[in-house]
Amino acid sequence: MADARLCPDALQPLFRERWQRWADAAGESALARAEEAMADSETLQQAVCRAFVGSDFFLDQCCRVPELLPELLGRDDLGLDESGLDDAADDAGLDRNLRRLRNRVIAEVIWRDFAGEWDIPRVCGRLTDLAETCTRVGLAWHHRQLAARYGEPRDGDGNAQSMVVLGMGKLGARELNLSSDIDLIFAYPEPGETDGERPVENQKFFQRLGQNLIRSLDAISADGFVFRVDMRLRPYGDSGPLVSHFAALEDYYQTQGREWERFAMVKARPIAGDEEIGAALMEMLRPFTYRRYIDFSAIDALREMKALIQRQVRARGLADNIKLGRGGIREVEFIVQSFQLIRGGREPALRERNLLRLLPLLESEGHLEQGVAEELADAYLLLRRVEHGLQAERDQQTQTLPRDDEARARLAFALGYGDWEGLEQALLEARTTIQREFDQVIAPPEEIAEADAAEEWQSLWGTCTADDSEEVNLASLREAGFTPEQEALELLADLGGARIVAALPTAARQRLDQFMPLLLAAAAEEAEPLLALRRVLPLVRAVLRRSAYLVLVNENPPVLAQLLRLCAASPWIAEQLARHPILLDELLDSRRLLAPASKEDIADELRREMLRVDRDDLEAQMEALRHFKQSQSLRIAAQEVSGALPLMKVSDSLTWLAEAILQQALQQAWHQVTEKHGVPAGASVEDMRFAIIAYGKLGGLELGHGSDLDIVFVHDADGQGMTDGERSIDSLSFYTRLAQRLIHILQTRTLSGPLYEVDTRLRPSGNSGLLVTSLAAFEKYQRESAWTWEHQALVRARPVAGSERLCHDFGELRNALLCERRDEQELRKEVVAMRDKMRTHLDKSNDQEFDLKQGPGGIVDIEFLVQYSTLAWAHKAPSIVRFTDNIRILESLIEAGLMSAHQAGQMIDAYKAYRSEGHRLALQQLPGVVNGDQFEAERKTVQTSWQQILG
Repeated sequence: MADARLCPDALQPLFRERWQRWADAAGESALARAEEAMADSETLQQAVCRAFVGSDFFLDQCCRVPELLPELLGRDDLGLDESGLDDAADDAGLDRNLRRLRNRVIAEVIWRDFAGEWDIPRVCGRLTDLAETCTRVGLAWHHRQLAARYGEPRDGDGNAQSMVVLGMGKLGARELNLSSDIDLIFAYPEPGETDGERPVENQKFFQRLGQNLIRSLDAISADGFVFRVDMRLRPYGDSGPLVSHFAALEDYYQTQGREWERFAMVKARPIAGDEEIGAALMEMLRPFTYRRYIDFSAIDALREMKALIQRQVRARGLADNIKLGRGGIREVEFIVQSFQLIRGGREPALRERNLLRLLPLLESEGHLEQGVAEELADAYLLLRRVEHGLQAERDQQTQTLPRDDEARARLAFALGYGDWEGLEQALLEARTTIQREFDQVIAPPEEIAEADAAEEWQSLWGTCTADDSEEVNLASLREAGFTPEQEALELLADLGGARIVAALPTAARQRLDQFMPLLLAAAAEEAEPLLALRRVLPLVRAVLRRSAYLVLVNENPPVLAQLLRLCAASPWIAEQLARHPILLDELLDSRRLLAPASKEDIADELRREMLRVDRDDLEAQMEALRHFKQSQSLRIAAQEVSGALPLMKVSDSLTWLAEAILQQALQQAWHQVTEKHGVPAGASVEDMRFAIIAYGKLGGLELGHGSDLDIVFVHDADGQGMTDGERSIDSLSFYTRLAQRLIHILQTRTLSGPLYEVDTRLRPSGNSGLLVTSLAAFEKYQRESAWTWEHQALVRARPVAGSERLCHDFGELRNALLCERRDEQELRKEVVAMRDKMRTHLDKSNDQEFDLKQGPGGIVDIEFLVQYSTLAWAHKAPSIVRFTDNIRILESLIEAGLMSAHQAGQMIDAYKAYRSEGHRLALQQLPGVVNGDQFEAERKTVQTSWQQILG
């Protein structure tokens, strides 16, 4: 016998009585084996004490199956052997086998838990495996029985059909507890009928299959039950059909699915039936569960669900309920689900079903503060263990803490606590931790936010259109720095009195009324409150009918602060956000927003984004590219105005972004044209025999915000070759259509606007030339017909997408062309003539203003000096043509000894200064013209160099 003294004094009589009960039922053999197993182990003796005292169910099972206790004492794991489960003569035999397996597994789980041998994840995993095994075996058994009677169910094409069982809730998440119901949904692929002599419709077949499966799991017999089955999560609940075909499910969720059903679907998982069909069903339902945008409206729905539960808690006196009460299990689940539903559409990693695996993911992605995931996990594990202890007592579904002293003592002892007070204190600390984090994430802002700053603006927003409040409102705006205050009040009144605001639904108007005081309070903290307000209000108007975006900002004060800061710094950013409010998502994580990305990071992120889009859905592909460009451009602009990214890196990032988009757009264009016409002879997707050559700012890694792309297309395919498709065309026609399709993808104005404006006039012979040129023809043109300015343009040319081999060949050709010996006097004459012509037509400078780009001593003068130096001297020092950007070419001229470090350094400094100011003006949406007093020293040094080299 286990030493009764291992129990608290008050529980020793109870243990002795229970041990005797088991000994009487066990007989001498089992008793001897048990006593022998624990003779020298106080740990095992204490485990027996805890299990017998803590669980009536465990004691009953040991008495019914005397060999169970010796087996548990002697083995680490009895396993989950399903062999022979369906070896039964009839339904009754199957049901009996399932129940006996269930009772043994539940008893073992209680034993391992109370003995401290298994942690909660392992306990839940075993219980989940049990439910899946019983469901799978029962489904297969009953399918065979029905098929023998009616034949196999088939679709219209004769394909066999099988039923898929979705496990919901804790079953889907592999978090099943001891006495949990299992929430199921039944589905099958398509309507049809069985192929037997007595055919029935598939719906009827699967309806009976579902009924039979439920009966085998749920019905109570002399052996108990397997699992209580809850089917209320299916479409239309109890009033809906027991089983639905896939199309009916999809239609229901698309047209009638409610928010709480999205929460349920977060944990849904196929647990029985054909795995491939189950995976197809989950993919079909995914858009309902996870929105493509960041969905802050989910927060309100979670709050409503929580408020309903809280009302039930108060009405039923459930404060001691560790699942539904404050700081309970449900609140941890809500914390995790909120992030899943809000962000899961954009962050696939968050579609993980298991809570304990999700918590560290949320922390690593910055959604939870450092250390919070571990605190929540520890608190959750304690609550789940207590929940198991409560349910282990009588195999009943309960989460309410006991009130009588003996029950409390039994629970505390079974869970390894010295007394009830110790367990109670641990629970208090755990629930306090959960409650604190829940309030941060889910609780209404008014419960946790410091609303004082916004409260003073509530009245002003509410009366901004009222004449009798004008004087008071103007004074408030003036004191807060909104000057001229009259303009500020007019802006607010225009919005408050707008027809669109008056027509808003109640919920949207409430969100606006909550947002505007927060906006005014935050704007008052900016250096120029009126400027910030003026730039943000167009965005507010843009999202009025999509007020979930206002929820996003209301829920995230840092987002509002970031929004105002960026809009105040740049009207370009404000305009982008107003045009594309979905970009507000980017403001949620300031670390990600302001963290510069490498070329590889940008390309990889775009590649991952495009993998999520059907490659045959051109519209979706084009929208995905546009959204990616907009979000990345916003990040780069934010990094620029915040100082996180210096000028040269801004241009690099914008250039890398354009390159990544060109590469993906080319892949799309190739797929579409080859689908129609086949592949040209000798070409493949790995080597298209086609390349995109970048000129201008793209070629020189100097893109700015809103820059066009100067590109040229080359190929090296056999001009006489044909494509291998059913609608075959010659190679030249193929590559022309490929280029046209690429331009279409880039320039078409979708709902999100164009990707880039494309300029192809730098190709041989300009607009009168072929859109796509063979490399041989390109070389011939450059050697025999090109103007000097075309050779100047070649200095900044580089391949950016397409065949690696052809890109390399083009690079070799460029180098060879640039390194040819030229008549320096003739070259100087032509370069100066071209520069004079450009200045005459394009320079906006005058006595008061300086044109940064075209003015004397400006950007173009530096570019012409660099291009002349390259063309004149590359034959002496080929290394100077390695790079295509002006700064590195100037540095190469220094290294080659062709220009003094002093002279080149002055031009580099001037070039950086001009471009920095040009970028700043572009973000302010101002022309690239400055006061004539600016940059006097820089202009003078550039003009001096011009005279020395080209004068």
